[in-house]
Order: sequence, then C-alpha cells, then structure tokens
Amino acid sequence: MKALKKIRRMKMMAQGGRCYYCGLPMWDDGIAPVAQAHSRSGLLPRMLRCTAEHLQPRSEGGANTAENIVAACLYCNNSRHRKKHPLSPAAHRAHVRHRMASGRWLATQIGISIQEAR
Repeated sequence: MKALKKIRRMKMMAQGGRCYYCGLPMWDDGIAPVAQAHSRSGLLPRMLRCTAEHLQPRSEGGANTAENIVAACLYCNNSRHRKKHPLSPAAHRAHVRHRMASGRWLATQIGISIQEAR
C-alpha cells in the first residue's frame, strides 16, 4: 500500500470516518452502508469518497506527511481548491460549517438532513 493511501486511511479512522470539513460520513474502497442508505442518486457515493487533503498544498511545498494531511470528502476537498486563492484549512472549515448550518452545503443538495449527517 502506498504511503499516502496509508495516511489517508489512518486519518479517516482517527476522524471517525467523517470529513474534516463538513463532518459527513465518508467511504473508502467501496460504498459504505451509510452512504447507500442515504443515496438518492449516484452523487452521494462519489462526492463522499475519502480523499487525502493536504493542509499546506503540495504546490506550496506541502509534504505527504501525517502532520500535513487530513481526510476530507471529495466535495469539500474540491471546493477548497476551486478558488484562485484557496482559504486556509481553518477558514474553509468554518465556511463549510456555516454553510452546513444554513442548509447550503452538500448534505442538503443530496437530501440528507443535518441530524442524519451527525
């Protein structure tokens, strides 16, 4: 198993299987039963796939180390890096949590209530 994959799995387990940013349950190597139960489309399983999120991007000198990586769902990981000047990890997490609380993040787009997500 490659080092990055090992770190990603280790971080996912340490985070209780939930995304660092939004807190939704993620899956790795197959669709988790919770994802299947909540899926109303093929979007949920794909967007909640666990990814290795570099807190300091590799493009800025970030390393593939456990200290620099957290487990994040594909949706949150992509949304952070979609901007020309990405927010810091802490600022992005606050942004995501605020949008989750107001019903304007992935959970509402795929039909999961905030209570189900927790």
